[in-house]
Amino acid sequence: MTTQTYDYIIVGAGSAGCVLANRLSEDNNQRVLLLETGGSDKSIFIKMPTALSIPMNTDKYAWQFHTESEPYLDDRKMHCPRGKVLGGSSSINGMVYTRGHAKDFDQWQQSGAKGWDYQSCLPYFQKAESFYLGKDNYRGNDGPLGVNNGNEMANPLYKVFIKAGQQAGYAATDDTNAAQQEGFGPMHMTVKDGVRSSASREYLDPVKSRKNLTIVTGALAERVLLEGTKAVGVKYRVNGSKVKAKANKEVILSAGPIGSPHLLQLSGIGDSDTLKAAGVEVKHHLPMYGLHHPNWLAW
Repeated sequence: MTTQTYDYIIVGAGSAGCVLANRLSEDNNQRVLLLETGGSDKSIFIKMPTALSIPMNTDKYAWQFHTESEPYLDDRKMHCPRGKVLGGSSSINGMVYTRGHAKDFDQWQQSGAKGWDYQSCLPYFQKAESFYLGKDNYRGNDGPLGVNNGNEMANPLYKVFIKAGQQAGYAATDDTNAAQQEGFGPMHMTVKDGVRSSASREYLDPVKSRKNLTIVTGALAERVLLEGTKAVGVKYRVNGSKVKAKANKEVILSAGPIGSPHLLQLSGIGDSDTLKAAGVEVKHHLPMYGLHHPNWLAW
C-alpha cells in the first residue's frame, strides 16, 4: 500500500473543500491534498444554468440519496441528491443564493457558537461574492462567487407574482439576503456571465496549477487514520489501489452532511451501539452522531 505525506488533507471537493484548498495552498510551504470521489465538472450540463435538473439526476455527478418514508408527506420518499463531482453540490444544485436569516446566526452564538453571530459572518459573505448591483452594507463586489438575479425579471409574470404576494398580505423586499429577509422579492442566483458560478469554477480552477496542491479525483475515502483519538491521515481507494495519506497538521472532512458523518462512522467514531451492530470497532463513542439507518454501512 502506497503511503503519502501532506500537511493538510481535505476529503471532499465541494463548496467547503474547494475554498479550503484555495486558501490553504496560498502558502507555498504547505502541501495540500484534496480528495474527490467524482470527476470533472466541465460538462455543458453543469455549466449551463437551464440544464440544472440534468446533473442532479445523473449518477455520474450525484449521489442519488433518498429519505425514508416521510409520514407527513403521504409516506413519500424524497430525493436528496448530493454532489459527486468537483464543486460538489454547488455543481449540481439549482443555484439559488440564500444566506439564511440573520437571527438564525445570532441564535447559534446564543447557544454557544462564539463568533458565529450574523455580524461576525457578514464580512465573509461579502468577501465571497461579486454582486451584480455592486457593494453596499450587506453585499460585496470583489469576491469570486458571481451572484445576480437572472434576467432582471424580464418576464412580466415575475413582477406580477411579487405583487400578488403583497396583495395577499405579505411583505415585499428588494433583497432577501440583506436588511430584510422576509417577503416576496427577486431570487438571486450563483451565475456569472451566463455560466454556473460553482465553488470549483471560482475557487479551484484558478489555483489548480499550484505545485503544492494535489487534487485526486475518483478517490473514495474509506476511513480516517487514528493514533489514539487523534486523526493523523486518511485511507482511500483510487483506480483499484489503496493509498494511505498522512497529515502533518490537519485532516479536514468536507464531504457534506451525509458523507462526513458516514466516513467518521466507518472510522469507528459515532454511537457505540450503532457501530457494534455494524461490526465496526469503536474508536470514539460519540452519541447522536452519524447515520442511524440499519443499512448505513452498505453505502
